[in-house]
Amino acid sequence: MSGAVIDLSRYRTMVFDCDGVILDSNRLKTEAFRVAARPYGDAAATALTDYHVAHGGVSRYLKLRHFLDHIVPGQAGPDHDALLAAYAGAVRDGLMSCAIAPGLADLRAATPGVCWMVASGGDQAELREVFAARGIAEFFDGGIFGSPDPKEAILAREAAAGTLQAPALFLGDSRYDHIAAEGGALDFVFVSGWSEFADWPAYTAAHDLPVIPSLASLT
Repeated sequence: MSGAVIDLSRYRTMVFDCDGVILDSNRLKTEAFRVAARPYGDAAATALTDYHVAHGGVSRYLKLRHFLDHIVPGQAGPDHDALLAAYAGAVRDGLMSCAIAPGLADLRAATPGVCWMVASGGDQAELREVFAARGIAEFFDGGIFGSPDPKEAILAREAAAGTLQAPALFLGDSRYDHIAAEGGALDFVFVSGWSEFADWPAYTAAHDLPVIPSLASLT
């Protein structure tokens, strides 16, 4: 349902993915995976980026483990820790300079009684550092959470702690975001503008999901 009108007044909690929703960072992370994997050759690096795009929202820890176990098993090259470090180094500067979603501050002002939190596939410590440096950490009074914990675990933990209160809405840009939201009994809105999920039109239509181009559409 493109151009859907969302009634935010009914929600007590709003959960945001980061990459492609809050920050225009999907493409820079795709390139960072390519840079990290390049010691294994261009074909292997392309295979990793293809896997990354097909599994949007999954943590770097799991993607790089898949790379070592299933794409380059037994080959000589950087280990898991070295790949993680190379990826983090390649992505850090981009996260500090990429676009922040237009309308984010206006949306926060328009939802004063709603708890906001982040559930991202990005590294949790990195997210908190970037959000603080860029002046948006204060928007997320419910917390900024990321990998190595998967999104399903984050949602379940915060619901059990009472931070994530129903009714709740998840704003994401991947199939995995929708699956995580559905597993946690959250409503879901697909944010399409910066998504790398090529099949999102068919997927959202098949699942009757509301679609907005950006967070600015909510204000």
